[in-house]
Amino acid sequence: MFPLTMAKVGEKGQIKRISGKDEVKVHLAELGFVVNNEVTVVNRMGDNLIVQVHDSRIAIDSTLAKRIFI
Repeated sequence: MFPLTMAKVGEKGQIKRISGKDEVKVHLAELGFVVNNEVTVVNRMGDNLIVQVHDSRIAIDSTLAKRIFI
């Protein structure tokens, strides 16, 4: 298990844990980042990650991405 920030472009993983305050967890859940969902790192742009969750591509910054463990 490691933070999403360490995943390579094209790497898929299943979300194992999400850390942080409740409001952060709720925000991520609203975007589709919930335990057991599969995510794929599509691209990196500076400190941002483009991540695919289900059929959506979402840009998140590294401070949020490091709270998602796959």
